[in-house]
Amino acid sequence: MMSDVLFHNTLSRKAEPIQPSKGNLVGMYCCGPTVYAQAHIGNFRTFLSQDVMRRTLQIAGFKVIHVRNLTDVDDKTIAKSREECKPLQEVTELWTKVFHRDCERFNMLKPQIEPRATDHIQEQIDMIANLLDQGHAYATDDGSVYFRVSSFENYGKLSRLKERELTTSAADSSPNDSDEYERDSMADFVMWKSRKEGDGDVFWESPWGQGRPGWHLECSAMAMKYLGSNLDIHSGGEDLIFPHHENEIAQSECSCNSQFFKYWIHCAHLLVEGGKMSKRLNNFYTVDDIEKKGFPPVVLRYALTSGAYRQTINFTMDSLHAAQSALVRLKRFSDDILGTSGLKRSALLKAIGKGKHLKDDWGMFAAAWEKLSNDLNIPAALGSIFTSIKSAKIEELDPEAAAKYAIPYHKLIYALGYDLDQFIAEKPKVDAPEEIKKLAFERWEAKQSKDWATSDQLRDALQKQGWKILDKKDGYVLEPL
Repeated sequence: MMSDVLFHNTLSRKAEPIQPSKGNLVGMYCCGPTVYAQAHIGNFRTFLSQDVMRRTLQIAGFKVIHVRNLTDVDDKTIAKSREECKPLQEVTELWTKVFHRDCERFNMLKPQIEPRATDHIQEQIDMIANLLDQGHAYATDDGSVYFRVSSFENYGKLSRLKERELTTSAADSSPNDSDEYERDSMADFVMWKSRKEGDGDVFWESPWGQGRPGWHLECSAMAMKYLGSNLDIHSGGEDLIFPHHENEIAQSECSCNSQFFKYWIHCAHLLVEGGKMSKRLNNFYTVDDIEKKGFPPVVLRYALTSGAYRQTINFTMDSLHAAQSALVRLKRFSDDILGTSGLKRSALLKAIGKGKHLKDDWGMFAAAWEKLSNDLNIPAALGSIFTSIKSAKIEELDPEAAAKYAIPYHKLIYALGYDLDQFIAEKPKVDAPEEIKKLAFERWEAKQSKDWATSDQLRDALQKQGWKILDKKDGYVLEPL
């Protein structure tokens, strides 16, 4: 049985429950990286949010076909190839491997399908030919092909382009052969770029001459090839709403004469120390840079995903320290509840990933799941998780009762994608005074004798003096509050 999951749809401007076109099978297409350099933490903010989306859908009982493309030919990749005097494929293959390595370090689920633009040239040529036949595109004297924006009445429906002041109107639009542009414009966009001197040996044969596809075309061609009519969710950073996703919609809906994707889900920008990330400002970070500062990828994952995905978050070194402290608490509860229940973390998470335990009751973690499944309200979900684990009295649970805590808790850990087995530094241990140690031992003896009243009184006495006691399977640990 599936439970509702709501995401904010950029197209409708409201949160909507996901209702797949085919039963419980969700087709999810995510715009992937352009592989000309190492992806930075701003890129990964989006990729990680998409990973949590997929995991949350799975926990809700949906089956997800996840497609994430690799852009391995565009203006940037060709410029990098020329700069390094290396073949295009050598450059893109290197950075594809680095991207996959970083995804693995972040504990991201692999997409079932990861198509490359250069492996789908024919599909893109076929789509252009179709649009030419219908009058939605035109070829120019130099062998380039452009999409005729004026032929698509609904152009701008995703970005609300027509509601904004335009620099170029539909009536006097001029062709734009750049892969990316940021101005509010209704200019006709390039679908096939004729071969230029600067392209070197990066070109393919086509009915219009030698050249290569424009950037916007690849996602349309590959999404329709691999998802067919299962076009449910399309996701990317908010910077892709216009022109990339707007152009995808135009060419795709004109090509197939039907709606392209039903749900468009976008992630907000990342600020670093209050400003836009820039190498010039020395605030440009990759996962390698953060790891060199002593923080494992799981800590960076927490910092990048603990904010609401549709709101800009400000990344700071302090946010990493806060993330590390939070993960220590999450791991400690996991260790304690698993120790009492007798379950193993890796086996439990693997089972959850395979669809087991999805029907188990959420129990004390019901509020956390409700918040997570409501447009990925991760901050509220985490707040609810910490409230629940603070109130849990593990020492009073038998293995069966502990398992009823452990299973829903680890469903949330799976959904959030936290690898609690990565090294997370504990705070330095503080030695307790002798009188505190004496109270703790007396409390342990009372607990062993099942004198719960005395045990609770001694626990409260310890708390009043600034200490908390954490029960383990074969003992206890004292920590300052």
